[in-house]
Amino acid sequence: MPLKTKIMKFINSRFILTIVVAICSICSINSQEIIKDSVKPKAKSVLPKKIKIDGIIATVGDYNILDSDIDKTYLELSSQGYSVKDITRCQMLSNLLDDKLYAHQAVQDSITIGDGEVKEKMGEQIAYMVEQLGSMDKVLQYFKKDNEDEFRAELFDIIKTNKLTAEMKRKIVDGVEITPEETRTFFKSIPTKDLPVFGAEMEVAQIVVAPKVTEEEKQKVIKRLKEIKAEVLAGASFKTRAVIYTDDRASAPSGGFYKINRKTQFVKEFKDVAFSLAEGEISEPFETEYGYHIIMVEKIKGQEVELRHILMIPKVSAEALKEAKEKITLIKKRIEDGEITFADAARTMSDEKETRANGGVLINPQTQDTHFELTKMDPTLYSEVSNLKDGAITQPILDDDPRAGKKYKIITVTNRINEHTADYAGDYTKIKDLALKEKQIKAIAKWTKEKIQETYIKINADYKDCSFANNWVK
Repeated sequence: MPLKTKIMKFINSRFILTIVVAICSICSINSQEIIKDSVKPKAKSVLPKKIKIDGIIATVGDYNILDSDIDKTYLELSSQGYSVKDITRCQMLSNLLDDKLYAHQAVQDSITIGDGEVKEKMGEQIAYMVEQLGSMDKVLQYFKKDNEDEFRAELFDIIKTNKLTAEMKRKIVDGVEITPEETRTFFKSIPTKDLPVFGAEMEVAQIVVAPKVTEEEKQKVIKRLKEIKAEVLAGASFKTRAVIYTDDRASAPSGGFYKINRKTQFVKEFKDVAFSLAEGEISEPFETEYGYHIIMVEKIKGQEVELRHILMIPKVSAEALKEAKEKITLIKKRIEDGEITFADAARTMSDEKETRANGGVLINPQTQDTHFELTKMDPTLYSEVSNLKDGAITQPILDDDPRAGKKYKIITVTNRINEHTADYAGDYTKIKDLALKEKQIKAIAKWTKEKIQETYIKINADYKDCSFANNWVK
């Protein structure tokens, strides 16, 4: 049985799978009331026989769901690369009912979403729709809208609603934790024949040498950041300047925007500055391992901060880059000659703080352990290590990091793990993650059941043949 099939068999046997949350579900603000009392669904989920064109098909609290919402959800799922051929309209409606319940409760719990964040997402959505359908006119025609302003206003509400949904879901599971004993109990409850099969993995270590930057170049960057700060204080747009000047390519399209909390995986220096600022305040230039930054805090919401930042990486000379390559080449030779182990060389000579103390061993950002499954490994990293023999070291690799600039690295494979059935000791981190996900699903199911009983809900009789996992027709 192929690996993917084995894993999916296990997941399906352990969890209730829900349809992928759609970002582009549509709610109405001006439709007439045409909802009839719900009737009990049949056992089998089928397409509704009669559909009112763009009529209200369900109401959850303050939110209506239109028939056209389902069409738009299909389009959005397709835009994200998901196959929708086997997803029925009843299943789509079930997912939309969940979303509206989350959004309705988020409002009751005073969860707020910033308009700036919504507008940025809206711009991305519209750009994709135009690309897929050919023009803005065709987008309006597809969604049966008379003009662009009407469409944008409605899309704004849609995105805001969906962000409320996401925040409510996060709040529900935020406090859910799993203990070692719960993990053990979870593992023991899995029948032997249903134990998950994990793919071939490897552990990888690296040593990094960053070229030295002159003090003159550092001061040049600091001066420019101070100038940008002064321009913004005089009325210029921080967002526009971030788009133009930041060296953080990941955040440049959004004008340097990030939303972080204390647990967000940012370096300590960045978070310390971010959480020391008041709303509207701009920091002085400060240094992290990535370069020099300034931060402007836009909004503080409880434990979260919405901010924009500009990163500037001091330029390195060709001579400094050459010296870095010579240094890492010498480190490689010393390891291969047996003068020092790779791990000891990483601890004493690597410029990468995150891996230095661990002998250069990389942490998988998806799983937070040291194992990289070959089928899920970053393509660039895979290409660098896939053909390495045991104990071998790559040639010096010039890495142009989007945030940290150019640096040289050497990589070795420290351990290889073949495809295997889950083992409690060897795969504890993965098993713990599966146990946590199951506990989170149960927490969401419990919350949903309780809130359905407390919330005004009506389902159109045209969808009476739908079979819902939750008791929407209470």
